[in-house]
Amino acid sequence: MEKRSSPSEAAKQSEEPLLQENLVRVFSERDRQRRQVAIAEIYAPDAVLYEPGTSASGHQAIDEAVEALLASLPAAFVFTAQGPALGHHGIARLRWASGPPDGPPVVTGTDVAHIAGGRIQSLHVLLDPREG
Repeated sequence: MEKRSSPSEAAKQSEEPLLQENLVRVFSERDRQRRQVAIAEIYAPDAVLYEPGTSASGHQAIDEAVEALLASLPAAFVFTAQGPALGHHGIARLRWASGPPDGPPVVTGTDVAHIAGGRIQSLHVLLDPREG
């Protein structure tokens, strides 16, 4: 009989919390220097960020993409996780919302990441369709 292995604690630590850190330390960070430090810690050097209609490869390009995104949003907007990040075997997802801290979300979506070696190799940002 073949033995099934359970997920290792190391795999859980590298997959699930990494997306929470990415939401807070990268996409919610308006201080560019702190965000660049976080990107270097969270993303592989050749990581690719895939957003609708565009992509960014490497730390500098990812930082520039996030900077442009944050510049397009009102300063008060925050990103919040909508439940826990879930993942296994190098793939993880996190549902999120963005909007004013005391109001309803303006945009929602899901981040889906490929993770290896404790860093994000690729991140696909999926936006939910707008209602109405």
